[in-house]
Amino acid sequence: MRRMMYAVLASALCMSFQCAVSQKLAWQNDAQAKPNEHQFVQFLYPEQVKLAAGKSTVVELHFRVNDGLHINSHTPTAKSFIPTQLLVGEPSGVNVAAVDFPPGTDYSPAFSPNDKLSVYTGEFVLRAHITAQPGDHLIQAALRYQACDANSCYPPKNAKVAFDIVAK
Repeated sequence: MRRMMYAVLASALCMSFQCAVSQKLAWQNDAQAKPNEHQFVQFLYPEQVKLAAGKSTVVELHFRVNDGLHINSHTPTAKSFIPTQLLVGEPSGVNVAAVDFPPGTDYSPAFSPNDKLSVYTGEFVLRAHITAQPGDHLIQAALRYQACDANSCYPPKNAKVAFDIVAK
């Protein structure tokens, strides 16, 4: 009886450990992490940021929406619309206190000219407020968005964002 209890306990711990090891960050969902998947939004830059250690610094993150498309802003006009979000994994020694999004641009689709949507098109910039301890840090994040064209919307996607922070 005791052996069976130990076996069940060991099995449960092993499964728990495997679950913990296999957990991923919010944007690393296998269904959305296809390496050759076509993105409608690209992270442009920066690749590296130098900042004063221990001091809050605003880092501008530049993105571009493909021509002919738009994405919902971070404050869409309807609760059913998927907002654009920046999902950030903070490495040890880094704090991202806030991310400022630009206001969206009003857009009326041709099939519904009386509706006003809040969207991003072309290039846009997010402003991340970052504090880092001395050293080199890799920031990994994802821009979650839903792209649409004049006729339809595509399933939500996550665009990878990565850049180095050198804090001195």
